[in-house]
Amino acid sequence: MDEKEFGRSARKALAVCAAALALAACANPGPVQVAPDTYLISRTDKGGVFGNASAMKASVIADADAFARSRGKVAVPVSSKEHPMHIGSFASFDYQFRLVDPNSPEARAATMPNTPDRVSEQRTSVTVDVQQPQQQGKPDVYTELMKLDDLRKRGIITEEEFEAQKRKVLAGN
Repeated sequence: MDEKEFGRSARKALAVCAAALALAACANPGPVQVAPDTYLISRTDKGGVFGNASAMKASVIADADAFARSRGKVAVPVSSKEHPMHIGSFASFDYQFRLVDPNSPEARAATMPNTPDRVSEQRTSVTVDVQQPQQQGKPDVYTELMKLDDLRKRGIITEEEFEAQKRKVLAGN
């Protein structure tokens, strides 16, 4: 083998090694054991806008089921976390599951826990006007009307109830 031919062979071997390394880096690691009988499959769709996050998610769940069947078990979902694709980040899906015996009650009642992706919280501020009772025993008309108006605005009493109560307050004075 001459030097020129040796150089070509070496470059081909180097190219094959580089391709193998690139493919190995892109390969899915498969299920990773995170606890006894509990596994995690995590996958990222690097297709960007051309990717298909739903197909990736279905593929992960199918892989988990196939892994469980290969062991004579059933994959019971524990949790999942989905990250949608956005600028600077690829879509990804993490699926955690347990392996259980196909005849166990757990396998028959297997459902995905319902966990919200987003939690919203509503905060309201309530102001309570606490006043000392009046000395005369008569309620303050203005204060009573303001309380009734507040109840009406909050939807606690209807417009008709407001008008009826207003007439009573005004008639009492």
